[in-house]
This record gives sequence, C-alpha cells and structure tokens, in this order.
Amino acid sequence: MASPAGKVSTACPQIPEIPAAAAVRPVPALGLGTASFPFVEEDVRAAVLAALELGYRHLDTASLYRSERAVGEAVAEAARRGIVKSREEVFATTKLWCSQSHPDMVLPSLRESLQNLQMEYVDLYLVHWPVAAKPGEPQFPIKREDIMPLDLSGVWRAMEECHRLGLARMIGVSNFTTKNLQELLAIAEIPPAVNQVEMNPSWQQKKLIKFCKDNGIHVTAYSPLGGQSKSNAVLHSEVLEDISKATGKSVAQISLRWIYEQGASMVVKSLKRERLKENMEIFDWELSDEDRLKISQIPQHKRVRLTGIVSPEGASSVDLAELDIVEL
Repeated sequence: MASPAGKVSTACPQIPEIPAAAAVRPVPALGLGTASFPFVEEDVRAAVLAALELGYRHLDTASLYRSERAVGEAVAEAARRGIVKSREEVFATTKLWCSQSHPDMVLPSLRESLQNLQMEYVDLYLVHWPVAAKPGEPQFPIKREDIMPLDLSGVWRAMEECHRLGLARMIGVSNFTTKNLQELLAIAEIPPAVNQVEMNPSWQQKKLIKFCKDNGIHVTAYSPLGGQSKSNAVLHSEVLEDISKATGKSVAQISLRWIYEQGASMVVKSLKRERLKENMEIFDWELSDEDRLKISQIPQHKRVRLTGIVSPEGASSVDLAELDIVEL
C-alpha cells in the first residue's frame, strides 16, 4: 500500500487527513491555496466558498497574499449556510512575511491576520521564508537593499509564544532547507510541526523529505502542479503525459497522487470549481511501481528561488547566493 504511513482519518467523505505530530490536529491531505496575482478579492472568496462546498477543509493564506479577509468572509458565509458546522471544521494556515519576521512583530502580525480572518486562532502559523526584510507592511518583490539576516532564535521564540497563547495551534516554517531546519531544531523548545515547500514530480525534494520524516516534521507541498508558467515542467512532462494516457487520469491528478504517496499534504491554487473537484479525485487509486520508477527519474528543476522574491535592481548587504540554497 503506497498511501502515507500512520493512521489516516477523514476530514470529510473524500479528503483524508495526515497526522502531523503528536497531540496536534492532523493536516488535510489536500487544501486550497489562495495566492493569486493579480489578486481579485471576489474571485478568491468565491473559490474558497466553492472549495468548502466540495469538501475542502484546509485553506492556505498569508499576510502577503492579501487574501486573509476573503478567506475569513467565505468561512463565515459557509458557517451561516451550514456548509460547515463551525469554524472548527476548517484548518486555516497563514504566514508571517519577511518584513514582519522580527521578534517584536510576530505576535502583532498574527493578531492582525486573525482580525482579517475573523478567527480567534489559526491551526497553523508559518514563517514564510528563512530571511528577513526591513520592518514594514508586506511588499512583493522585496527591495534588494531591504534584505536582512533573520534573527531565527528571536523570531522562533515569538512563534512559540503565539502557540502558548493559543493563537496558533501549530507553528511551522516554509521554504526551509535541511540546513535551516537543523539550525532551528537546535534552538527550538517547540519544534516546527510543518515545513511548506515547493514539491512536485519535477522538484521532488528527496533529501529534505527524508530529513523531515526523520525529525517528525510534516511536509506540505505548494506548487504541486508546477506553478503558473508557460514552460510548466509538470503539466508538460512527457513522462506524466504517458502515465496519464495509460491510466486515464489527468497529468494534474498523477502529480497530486504522487505527492500524496510521499506522505505529504498539498495546497493547490484554482479558482475553477471543476478543477477543484478533479483535484479531489486522487484518493481511491494508486500509481504502479513502474509509474513511480518513471517519475523518480524525471529531471529536477527548482522553480521558486529566493532571488525570485527580491527585486533585481539595487544592492544587498546580505550575500543572497549563500541564502539561495538549492538541494536535491
């Protein structure tokens, strides 16, 4: 059986949950990502409501995305309409942006996110990147001259305080490498429950996945379908297309199923109801050993880089090359 190890329960009839760590809520295997550029609030609100109607329960947002308010309004509407019994049915994730990644800004930033979400707590609060930027409102891209070293110890202490106060049921990180995680585990009283990273058949993160499994850190995949680009290495993969033709499943479903079989959860961004539904149809079948072998041999290419969130102009006092670590 290739499904994730451990006891798997059910958040709703179609989307299973995967245990993240002892004594915390498991993570729904499939969630909705709400990063949309350009951001259209009504479109995101409608997509969240449609996802909840279909059975999605994990909603992923961030202060940078500007989508927290739309997510909160959609959850409140879903509760009013009886689509969900209460907010407690929903697994909400939000993130601390680089310009907020300073010890004295962590708790105020979470409180602002909770106000936007109309929630008393989030299920998961993540440090968005292992770098900091000049304090201020979230901006993208980050000015090169604003990049600063991250006070990891101070920021994580503040994240732990968010957890102790009950404002974040779990705390974790995003875009952290094995080196970043080693540094964090060495100083953490409360270890990260989750590391959310780019992961798909064209960027399989084998070293990182093993490290996280060995250290009890759950992995959530973003860009599980290769992201939004014309040269999409996942959706245009000949290997995945061949498997798709042989199995009658879409390339997207092949990619999502492969991630699920690695024991990871995933957040997929889509504004279309039919795509949301198609993404759910991955839990009642398996890839063959031959399919898995073919996927393991797909050439690897990392799409999301630290340099991609920093403006190309200007000069930085921080060596970005040292921070932009790529590990297979």
